[in-house]
Amino acid sequence: MALKIRIPKRKPASARRPSTSRNHFTFSDPAVKIAVAVFVTVGIVFASIFAVYWVRYDRIVEHRINAGLFKRSSRIYARPTEVWVGQKLSAEEISASLRRAGYNQKDSTVGTYRMLTGGIEIKPGPESFHSSDGAIIRISDGKVQKIVGTGGSEGANLDAYELEPELITALGSQERAKRQLVRYEDIPKVMVNAVLAIEDRRFFEHSGINFLRFLQAAWIDLREGGQKRQGGSTITMQVSRKFFLTPEKTIKRKLVEMLISVELEQKLTKQQIFEMYANESDMGQRGSYAIVGFAEASRAYFNKELQSITLPEAALLAGMLQAPSYLNPYRHPERALERRNLVLDAMVETGAIRRDQAEEAKAVPLKLAPLNVEASDAPYFVDLVKDTITGKLGDQAADEALRIYTTLDPDLQRAAAEAVQIGIKNVDEQVTKMRTRRIRVGKGKAAKTEIKVMPGPQAQVALVAIDPHTGEVLALVGGRNYGWSQLNHALARRPVGSVFKPFVYAAALNTALDGDPQNALTPASMIDDSPTTFTYGDQIYEPRNYKDEYFGLV
Repeated sequence: MALKIRIPKRKPASARRPSTSRNHFTFSDPAVKIAVAVFVTVGIVFASIFAVYWVRYDRIVEHRINAGLFKRSSRIYARPTEVWVGQKLSAEEISASLRRAGYNQKDSTVGTYRMLTGGIEIKPGPESFHSSDGAIIRISDGKVQKIVGTGGSEGANLDAYELEPELITALGSQERAKRQLVRYEDIPKVMVNAVLAIEDRRFFEHSGINFLRFLQAAWIDLREGGQKRQGGSTITMQVSRKFFLTPEKTIKRKLVEMLISVELEQKLTKQQIFEMYANESDMGQRGSYAIVGFAEASRAYFNKELQSITLPEAALLAGMLQAPSYLNPYRHPERALERRNLVLDAMVETGAIRRDQAEEAKAVPLKLAPLNVEASDAPYFVDLVKDTITGKLGDQAADEALRIYTTLDPDLQRAAAEAVQIGIKNVDEQVTKMRTRRIRVGKGKAAKTEIKVMPGPQAQVALVAIDPHTGEVLALVGGRNYGWSQLNHALARRPVGSVFKPFVYAAALNTALDGDPQNALTPASMIDDSPTTFTYGDQIYEPRNYKDEYFGLV
């Protein structure tokens, strides 16, 4: 079968149907020129504003870093703990005390220590209370056998040696906080992994801002109408906010926060940024003290050093970062446990741990240290020191990075706090017993007897321990609960009544030491107990006995 194909002839260009006309803009068009001019102008303005803010905050960041990020508040220290030959003490107890004072095993400016076989070597740093005088303490069978001086007292055998004074608290104008500084290399890997899993998984990859996460958080906030606020901040952004900005929530502050984050990433390593985060994070409250940083949180919640933290403990602390008060394991154990388990699941997702490890950790109950008695932290004593310092140096003294060494004995303060707790409990029981009444309720046959505790004021307490030879205050508890009342009952002015009589008798009996037999008073002296009027200038004083009873010569 034959096929015929007809190929149409191509029409000349002039005969073709004209195509739909289109507008072609060129740079010579006025509209294009105006658009380019506006774009360039906006770009220049934006670049200028960005440059101004970049330079401004670059200087602020540089200044703060050079000045020392953790030296902006004064610190109050206890008296040095003395170690003597023959004392029952272990090298681990000594090292724990040194760590609380700011020592570590490498390069602390306060001082370093080195564990030895059968002892410990102590080397004070340039910021030490002891200057250059160190020591080697030899320990055997749980006792201090020998103390050899180093530094200025090289080779000398010492009867005793004073350890570095422990930090009581940092003293800022706006806060009272406890913090134990820790370096990145001393933070256990399990703690780092737990924090990264729940707070910022791409911390070691991004340049300060995780734009994808930030946009996702913003979209969820917008979709939920602000009901479910999402955290789009990276660890670097949180560090920027904590160290250099106020907590206000505005668009401007967020933009500045992002700018500072980029600057920090250029000036510091990731490890340094994480170290700042680990030492500045809010980890809750203990009485009147804020717990700041991972190391202090480990001590407060588990009574152990951060280096000894376990997987479930690390997950608990990492989970608390979101809302330390809401997730406080003492007050809200169910919430804290749920959040801890969420962190463990997140660690499985990041590959930090296996699923079986997570399930094993989830089965571990919350193992918290006994809630510390707040009085052992000496809040009334701290107030007394702060008032004294500000009275002499002004209100800004707390921000002058002072090192304030006091007479407080940490061990004696803990004993005083325990004594007050036991004593006030006994008093409360006695007061409750005295106020308990049997009350007849109703009339006739329907009447019945009920036991009721009558209302009345709550008993208060104060304790002061003073060295009688020097007058130094060694321990001070100013009330039963600092959280309820900050009034220092040890200093509050009130009538002392008969409590003051021993002081009067002591002053009177001291006249026997003056050498004047005519005016000397002794326990054998006879005194006329009759109504008497005393005149001091224009003031008249007429003391009276109870129920106006007088006994003549006594």
